[in-house]
Amino acid sequence: MNIRNFCIIAHIDHGKSTLADRFLRLTETVPDRQMKEQFLDGMELERERGITIKAKAVRMHYRSTTDGQEYIMNLIDTPGHVDFSYEVSRAMAACEGAILLVDASQGVEAQTLAHAHLAQSLGLTIIPVINKIDLASADPDATEEQIWEVLRDPVDSTRISAKDGRGAREVLERVIKEVPPPSGDPDRPLKALVFDSFYDSYKGVIIYTRVVDGRMSPGKNITFFSNGKSYKIEEMGTLSPKLIKGNSLQAGEVGYIVAGIKDIHEIKMGDTIFEKDKPVDAPLPGYQDVRPVVYAGFYPVNTTEYTQLKTAIEKLNLTDSSFTFQGETSKALGFGFRLGFMGLLHLDIIKERIEREFDIPLIVTNPNVIYKVKSRNKEFKTLDYRDVNNPADFPYHGDIVDVMEPYVRARIIAPQTYMEGIMNLLKEKRGEHLSIEYISTTRVIVEYMLPLSEIIMDFYDKLKSVSKGYASFDYTSSEYKSSDMVKVEILLHGETVDALSYIVHRSKALSSSRSLCEKLKQLIPKHMFEIAIQAQVNGRIIARETLGAQRKDVLAKCYGGDITRKRKLLEKQKEGKRRMKLMGSVEIPQDAFMSLLKISQGK
Repeated sequence: MNIRNFCIIAHIDHGKSTLADRFLRLTETVPDRQMKEQFLDGMELERERGITIKAKAVRMHYRSTTDGQEYIMNLIDTPGHVDFSYEVSRAMAACEGAILLVDASQGVEAQTLAHAHLAQSLGLTIIPVINKIDLASADPDATEEQIWEVLRDPVDSTRISAKDGRGAREVLERVIKEVPPPSGDPDRPLKALVFDSFYDSYKGVIIYTRVVDGRMSPGKNITFFSNGKSYKIEEMGTLSPKLIKGNSLQAGEVGYIVAGIKDIHEIKMGDTIFEKDKPVDAPLPGYQDVRPVVYAGFYPVNTTEYTQLKTAIEKLNLTDSSFTFQGETSKALGFGFRLGFMGLLHLDIIKERIEREFDIPLIVTNPNVIYKVKSRNKEFKTLDYRDVNNPADFPYHGDIVDVMEPYVRARIIAPQTYMEGIMNLLKEKRGEHLSIEYISTTRVIVEYMLPLSEIIMDFYDKLKSVSKGYASFDYTSSEYKSSDMVKVEILLHGETVDALSYIVHRSKALSSSRSLCEKLKQLIPKHMFEIAIQAQVNGRIIARETLGAQRKDVLAKCYGGDITRKRKLLEKQKEGKRRMKLMGSVEIPQDAFMSLLKISQGK
């Protein structure tokens, strides 16, 4: 079977999209007049930031220079950032081989390691490729040694420059020679894997699928294993890279199907498709469900735009079902939504897309993770653990029996010279040492258990700072552990501001709350009365700043005269401020709220 299914995996900025561009040129899949850099990255944000956010599939036709035969090459270009690892696992499940791309000047990085181990666990054929050999700082020999250390096997690496095209044809020839053809049988009952989907406003849900056994054709009734729902195939075809209509897809092929599905949430990634009248005994090995790890509140700056924000989030969720959302309210910010994301980059991209594509300015609250809380509160009813992803839902401190927070297994690769600073940072972030390993005479891999709450804010920036940009970082979810977590409440003039409450480890509550009170004092404009800015933990005030009253000069029009008149005016002003303090309320302007949340997020 002259079909090869393969993907490109690598750390961020190692040249995946550039190599994909080179393959598209070599195979003449895209005419030269239509070709542009990062061709497969169609989203404006992807092109602007120079990163891949969603995996892209493309079908290429290539005539081998070795045996003269024509091959169908199904390529999937994958993201490199840790937030989008679920996209990479989907891509790998639809392939038999993977090109492991490594930057010749940077060497093996954290995501290189993670992707390589995932590919090995799935039984994929790995083809190591060293890119950017045209750079003056390139060291392909040292990089090759690091690859051998990672793969535990001295495998030959192809040295290329995706930028100028050197070695790209050799990589395609290696794919043909080394990656096995699909093993499926077109005569068996239909069995196909769903590896991606997106929403089209005219056609409904468009499903990307890899046919493992059997055939698909328009008019055939198909059923999804996960929910048992059946649909009729209305349209199908291949991706070159645009949707090209076809009459059939058979075992080993990758393509798309349209079946009149209106709700993208009915489609589960990793699901198995079979023919309605020919059910299968067991599904194909799928993927773990995508579970958000970071939550944040999204509120419109203009409270009248709540309905528009709801529409915008629903539309975005049709194209990216990996984030979750539900409505919530805040006394300070009004009506909004609580969204769950795969990480901070994912959060930042969704926020930017809402602001750009729908023109809705947003206030985003401090991101936080999911805690498991055991409480005696009647609301919790039993002593079972309950998920809490919003500080507002954190139970009364007197009712809490135990709080568990999520930990991750973090892997950091860096030059040995920066290890002391990195170790100190990991200690500061409550890390637990697991292992240390040398992958060359100068580069080290350290593994730590870290609380997820410690890395979602400023960890990456601090890591780059202590390592002067040379450290790379990757993590995988691990387990929940009991921790001494407390809720810090911010009070203004005696009233709790729910949008500024946050959950933190007790050891850091004092320093973080003092810092927050100081920032609030700078940002809140003065009122006609004195304002107490306080931080409270478990009913006790642990930090306070006082914002002085704005002074109005009531003596401005007193020119001379008896001093008693001036004293009466001052006493009257003093009494007025006292009454105002008793009944007045403090308003935080929206721009101050936005500035405060940006500062607290380390921006």
